[in-house]
Amino acid sequence: MSAYGTTTANITPVVVRLKVSLLRNGLKQSAGRRAAYIGSVVAVLLFSALQLLGLIALRGHAHAASVVVPLVAVLAAGWAVMPLLFPGGDETLDPSRLVMLPLRPRALVRALLVASLVGIGPLFTVCMLAGSVVSVAHGGVAYVVGVVGVVLALLVCVALARAVAVANTRLLTSRKGRDLAVLSGLVIAVGAQVVNFGAQRLGSGGLAQLDGPADVLKWVPPASAIGATDSASEGSYGVAALQLGISALALAALIALWSRHLTRLMTAPDGSTLQAADARTRERNATGLSRLLPPGRTGTVMERSLRYVWRDPKTKAAWVTSLAIGLIVPVFNALQGTGSIYFACFAAGMLGVQMYNQFGQDSSAFWMVVMTISSPRDAYVELRARALALLVITLPYATLVTVLTTALLGDWPKLPEVLGLSFALLGAMLATGAWASARFPYSIPQEGYKNVAPGQSGLAFMAVLGGMGAAALLCAPVIAGTIWLNVSDGGDRWSWLLLPVGVVYGTAITVGGLRLAAPRTARQLPEILLAVSKG
Repeated sequence: MSAYGTTTANITPVVVRLKVSLLRNGLKQSAGRRAAYIGSVVAVLLFSALQLLGLIALRGHAHAASVVVPLVAVLAAGWAVMPLLFPGGDETLDPSRLVMLPLRPRALVRALLVASLVGIGPLFTVCMLAGSVVSVAHGGVAYVVGVVGVVLALLVCVALARAVAVANTRLLTSRKGRDLAVLSGLVIAVGAQVVNFGAQRLGSGGLAQLDGPADVLKWVPPASAIGATDSASEGSYGVAALQLGISALALAALIALWSRHLTRLMTAPDGSTLQAADARTRERNATGLSRLLPPGRTGTVMERSLRYVWRDPKTKAAWVTSLAIGLIVPVFNALQGTGSIYFACFAAGMLGVQMYNQFGQDSSAFWMVVMTISSPRDAYVELRARALALLVITLPYATLVTVLTTALLGDWPKLPEVLGLSFALLGAMLATGAWASARFPYSIPQEGYKNVAPGQSGLAFMAVLGGMGAAALLCAPVIAGTIWLNVSDGGDRWSWLLLPVGVVYGTAITVGGLRLAAPRTARQLPEILLAVSKG
């Protein structure tokens, strides 16, 4: 910075060049990274062009404004969420790197705002906003308002992303921030399901369904900036000016919020260590979970497994993904009117997968477990406790998903048999999961996004796929009984028996699987430790 002095007049071009340099130097790291970046640029450009053409094709449509206004609102929501999900995508999102430089917050905000306009995201946003304006603008005044609206909407999106990033800088650089990054794929998957559901609803009911939400969102920035173009096209110039003013006020408020958080970040001491110490003190004093669990080894192992679910990023991501998908598949199909009540068993299947590779989540720390196992009995208690910890979450959740799906479909007479089938499937997956954990253990890398260590992908695939197939075969008696009761005359009167049958069968098969896996676990402790320590 000495080459530029301590004045802030040249800060903006310096920060822009810094952004370009970071991007250029990042691409020099490897040919794979360059290829990935170029491929993403080409994909975004093609998608932007298609979206632009699609929005232009809406021009003259009666419900064009009802499409573009919610679209801009969704675009702004994406700008607000992306910094939380991908904190490592732009190093300039972390202004704490500039703490030691003599910079004024006002100049730094202006420089970072301009630098934020460099990249693929702003280009895509401009294409979307320009296409939205073209689709609703009619007349010279409307186009003038549209140009102003595009600039305001773009700046609001960028300022929103920056304000969210700065307000959560401490979070994004902590373990919780890495947890958010791990969960980003889940958020995208859930969002895709929501978009798919909305598209199907629009396909069946038409674009007129968007009129109500659009009437509300056209007063919410930055969608109000595009709504101003539609108002100007209708000759409501006063309304258009008011909508532009709302977006301008939102931009000013976001910049002020951004500046305040930036000043606090660059002047306040980092108290993360003290906060972590306080958290550890509270954790030592909190014994509520221990009091609820059984005494002895069983309770200790259950508590350890539940803490893995809450603390370990990879374990947490796997659990949240299973919980979300196990709910989305049956519920969304029921809402669309195309689902079956038996889809509720999907929740039990997704959650039962968590029993597979139980020792892999311990990684190299599994040696401490090895030191406590000296007989098949010890191995059985260890596996049983891990299965019980899993049941603490899966049993109530699978029941909730089944009841919710039944309520949406209104098929209450079939609730007992579906619950029984879900419990039998869950028991079968616990049994096969315990055996697969001992027979096909693999390592879960602590760093990066991969869930399997290099060279063990085939082993993981064999364990999960083979275990799920075996679980389906083990459930064959209950499945056959369900089919027979549904096709036989008068079988509906006895379908409620499938609930106790499923509970008993699931319990028996779980115990049998644990007892079968325990001797193998006790014999192969060194091999299991070697396999799970490769990550």
